[in-house]
Amino acid sequence: MAVTTKGAPVRQHDLHSARSRRGLRALWTAAVLGAVAVLTGCQGEFSDGYLLKGVTQESRQITDLWVWAWVALIGVGALVWGLIFWVVIRYRAKPGDDSIPPQLRYNVPIEVLYTIVPIFMIITFFYYTAKVESDVMGVGKQPDVRVNVYGKQWSWDFNYLDADVHEVGTQAVLTGEPGVEQTLPTLYIPVGKRVEFIVTSRDVAHSFWVPAFLEKLDMIPGRVNRFQVVPTETGTFAGKCAELCGAYHSRMLFNVKIVEQAEFDQHMADLKAAGQTGILGDEFSREKLMKGEDLETSGGLK
Repeated sequence: MAVTTKGAPVRQHDLHSARSRRGLRALWTAAVLGAVAVLTGCQGEFSDGYLLKGVTQESRQITDLWVWAWVALIGVGALVWGLIFWVVIRYRAKPGDDSIPPQLRYNVPIEVLYTIVPIFMIITFFYYTAKVESDVMGVGKQPDVRVNVYGKQWSWDFNYLDADVHEVGTQAVLTGEPGVEQTLPTLYIPVGKRVEFIVTSRDVAHSFWVPAFLEKLDMIPGRVNRFQVVPTETGTFAGKCAELCGAYHSRMLFNVKIVEQAEFDQHMADLKAAGQTGILGDEFSREKLMKGEDLETSGGLK
């Protein structure tokens, strides 16, 4: 079959080949632009799969899972794209060939292959994900330091249970000027020690997230959730709420300072000297304050 344009015959397969070439060019362009967009937004290193660098022992396992998942996915992607391009090139229409390729109703080996292999991959991903999750979220080991973190609209209260002192946070005021981070609530934890976070909420659902930990945990009203970390380096790191919790969710920010044991002990002493002793319980939670209940320290945290 041929189409005539201004007196020049154009065969159907020529039109098909031209469309295929344009489609491939568009596909390659989209792939390159997508890769550039993803890689320019990454903050980590190539060896870590461009994942944000973790600062805890647990984050190493998370990073390894991330990297090997990408290795497997890139391998599958290379195989699939390789087969697609091989078929496009090997079986492309040739000049003068208007015949229809042989039509196969089924191919048992190939169908078994693309059924068994994905199932095997899913089982493998599930096993390693469950294993890493069990390891990093486990609370079976004895912690050196316990911190109860209360989320509230829209800030944080920190109870240092072992030192019997506390800090009360207030909502961040984002002025756009330098130095705002100095006014945020700051959580102190010692480097090299196992820290257990006991996270609770005073009102609605929140989520305790320190990106440098590579893990976070939801704070559900009426529930007590826990996780442990062992910080591996000192520094100040940003924290935030990762659960949409109302109008000023974006201002629910805090700092985490990982310090040497001596500095941590000094901070506990400073809080005690400032009169911030005792543990803030759920008597200050919205539900109890609105109901006018008697003030009583919450149990179950110590």
